[in-house]
This record gives sequence, C-alpha cells and structure tokens, in this order.
Amino acid sequence: MLVVRPAGPGDLDHLLELAILSGPGFTSLPEDPDALADRLELSRASFTGQAQVQDAWYTLMLEETDTGDIDGIGSVKATVGLKRPFFSFRVVNNAQSSPSLDIRLEHQTLVLVNECTGWTEVGSLFLKADRRKGGAGRLLSQSRYMLIGAQPDLFADTVLAELRGVFTPDGACPFWDHVAHKFFPMEFDQADYMTGSTDKQFILDLAPRHPIYVNLLPEPARAVIGKVHPQGVPAMALLESEGFRPNGLIDIFDAGPTVTCQRDNIRTVRDARALKVQIASEVEAELPGLISTASVAAFRAVRQKVAVEGETAVINAETAAALKVKAGDVVRVKS
Repeated sequence: MLVVRPAGPGDLDHLLELAILSGPGFTSLPEDPDALADRLELSRASFTGQAQVQDAWYTLMLEETDTGDIDGIGSVKATVGLKRPFFSFRVVNNAQSSPSLDIRLEHQTLVLVNECTGWTEVGSLFLKADRRKGGAGRLLSQSRYMLIGAQPDLFADTVLAELRGVFTPDGACPFWDHVAHKFFPMEFDQADYMTGSTDKQFILDLAPRHPIYVNLLPEPARAVIGKVHPQGVPAMALLESEGFRPNGLIDIFDAGPTVTCQRDNIRTVRDARALKVQIASEVEAELPGLISTASVAAFRAVRQKVAVEGETAVINAETAAALKVKAGDVVRVKS
C-alpha cells in the first residue's frame, strides 16, 4: 500500500536521492545535504507545531508500506514572501495606437514584481519515473490539499504553485540562456541554489528595473514563456483539475508559469468530508477514495476502498493501520 506521511530528519538519504533524480530547475530540491537536512528539521518542527505558523514548511513523503521505499515527495509552505521576497515576472499587455496612421499595436512586457506575499505555496511534487502511472501522482498531489483542509486556519486564503519551465533534453534552459543570464552572470544552478538558500538580495540588486519587451527577445526565449517542463505537464493537469489557473506570473529564471486558486475553492479542500471511522473485515465500495487523518500533527493519507454510510467511513484494518487510526477516530474522505 502507498501512504503519504510527514517527512523528518531520518529521510535525508531518500530526499537526497529524489533531489538528484529531479534534475535542474527544481529549486525546492537542491542537491545539497545540509540544505535538505535543514528542510527536514523544519518539516518535523512544522508538523509538531514547534515552528512559527508563518515559517511552517510541511514536507510529505510517498512511502510503500511493505518495503519502506520512498517513491515521491510533495510539500506545502504555509506562507511565502514574508521573510524573503517572492519575485516573479508579470506578463503585461500594453496597447499603443496612432489614430492618424490608423495603427494599433499590442506589446507584451515582463515586469519584475513581488505580489505573492503571505500566500500559501504547494510544491516540490516529484515522483520516481516508475511511479508516474497508476494514480501515485494524484495521491501525492491531492494529499497536500487534504493537509490544508485538515486545518485551514494554518494556511492562507490564496494558494499558489510554481511549475518548472522548459529545459532542452541536454539540460539547457532557453529563457535563462537568452534572457535571465544577461542579468545574472552565473551558472543557472548557482542562481537556482541562491534563490533557495539566501535572502534573495542578489535578485533585487541585479534584476532588470525596467520592463522587458517580449517582441525584442530571441524566438527560443519567447516560445517558452509561461510553458511547462515536459515532466511537469501531468502536475499542471492535476492542478487544473483542482481549480488552479495561470495568474500571469512566470518564474524569473526559467519562465515557468505560476497558477493560483482560492484555498476554499480547491476541489479536494472543498469536497472532503469529516467522518467517523468504522473498521470492517469487508468494505463494500466499488472505487477507492482518498482518505486522510483530520489533523496536521498526525497527518497521513491513502487511497483505498471506503464506504461512506451517513457520517461514518467504513474502512478495513489494513487501511486503518496505514492511517494509524482506530474505530471512532475522525478521518477526512474525498470520493
């Protein structure tokens, strides 16, 4: 059985393996054991309520209960942009006209902004290649919304997700090579690492202070603005199925899109029901449902058969053991 559970300091080797597999452009998974160890400690403090609410960063692991193998990761940051800026480019449409010449033009520009202050971010969604079929990705993705729905007051009214931009098969990033690198004369990996490990002052110091006209950019850079890395297409589809939509912001390094949704309008947050557990040897249900615990501190989630009978969720003993719940406990169920 696959179970999503909180990550902690003991997961460092697993997290480092996932960071290496994720490849370039995955800012939240640097190939840095010290940074990853700090992240896992923050995750432990977040789930146990020892971190400040605004600092909380909940990291989730997808685990095979039989083997203990870790197949994927997802996360929720309670807030972004409060202690460190959260920079993006906003894609702005500018109309110009000359009535005397009967000419009207529209130009797109990229403007550096810091608009997402205080929002919640869902991110770090990554699975090993052999787990990208069979519903594992959907379980991991939706588990983040079950976490938010368990205690909504810990999260902001607006939730965002950043998707990785386009990279070529050989690892090159067209937007970085033709645009961002002109302002940040360093390797992409260095800029990516500094974004996650510093106060981002270097961005404020070096980023363009005036709008960038898209029409003046080389075609390879124009073509990838707001586009998603091929590996991120399934993640984008999952986000769209939950109600997330592009909001006109893109990443300043790889031009990947930002999508947002109001917390209470996220489909899984909205539709999951709190029910009392009943354990039975047989569960009469045609399709499995998404089931999670009802608190952040003890959070776990699975997709297994569940029969909803009034205000009761009937599950089997194996599912109860994976969730670490007993009869009479409260779980949240999304059919």
